[in-house]
Amino acid sequence: MKSKILAFILISLILLGCTGVGSKGLFGTGVSVALDPRTVGTQIDDSIMEKSISTKILAKDKKYFLAVKTKVLDGRIFITGKVDSPEEKLLITKLAWETKGARSVRNDIKIKEEFNFKQSAKDLLITSQLRTALIVNKNIKATNYQIDTYKKKIYIYGIALTTDEKDLVISEAKEILDVEDVIASIILVEDLRIQRE
Repeated sequence: MKSKILAFILISLILLGCTGVGSKGLFGTGVSVALDPRTVGTQIDDSIMEKSISTKILAKDKKYFLAVKTKVLDGRIFITGKVDSPEEKLLITKLAWETKGARSVRNDIKIKEEFNFKQSAKDLLITSQLRTALIVNKNIKATNYQIDTYKKKIYIYGIALTTDEKDLVISEAKEILDVEDVIASIILVEDLRIQRE
């Protein structure tokens, strides 16, 4: 029974990672090249950094394959997931900082607790509700955002074209029922090192 539940959650997580945009025009994970305000060069640099970090983390232990996620935006590294101990969290942070080109590292990794199906299902629901709200809102480029939810706390990573868009994304997140906190790591286009021409 437990294996069926875990398989269901794994499939749900994989499907949630889909952005609803066709594979054409996609580079990296979850951000469409056509809509991404970073230059193509910056996108490539970020993608290389992201793969480099993931490779380093997996080289330490294969169990991190599904447990830890990384995202790189303009040289800024964002890490989410769950690990067994504080030492593992520190190790992953160190690996991220050692990556060539890293400008900053934000580590939102949580220490694992006993699996709670009800909580995990609620987190999945919150993530899918926010993803839908962003897609439906015409003033938001939904493909520029990555969402993770853990214990009713939403973590949003992405690039906003304007301050209004950034505020709108945070506002949409706060309107989701049962959300306890919204942690937004949203970079404005004007703050990117090299802006799109």
